[in-house]
Amino acid sequence: MNAYTNLNTLPAPVVNLFFAIGLLSALAFRALILLQNADPTIIRIVWYTGAIGYLTFFIYRYTITKKRREISRKHRLMEKIEENKLDPEDRQALHYIVQSLNKSKEIYNYLAVALLSIAAIGLDLTLNQI
Repeated sequence: MNAYTNLNTLPAPVVNLFFAIGLLSALAFRALILLQNADPTIIRIVWYTGAIGYLTFFIYRYTITKKRREISRKHRLMEKIEENKLDPEDRQALHYIVQSLNKSKEIYNYLAVALLSIAAIGLDLTLNQI
């Protein structure tokens, strides 16, 4: 069973873990402004916490969005919504959700943040030769 045929969501503890990783990363980056005069080693640890956390979080979000889009397309949900016998308000609501998943550019945002995080980590490791 591949990721696009598994129609189950992730367990709540996994979702909560990735939420915590995203939150910790955001806090780490914001803490850097408060650490301007701290030991450079501490600053790098906080920066790496933020960068690796964002990398992890945004790869997770990318895979979730990609899975949603692929499932929507594979199952031809837009076409089926139009043909179904849902009441008009239900059809409109479901149409909006599926259409917004298909049109959203968030997947590119997640990919860009992940790739930029990899580049930033690689650049720092290269410049500081750790």
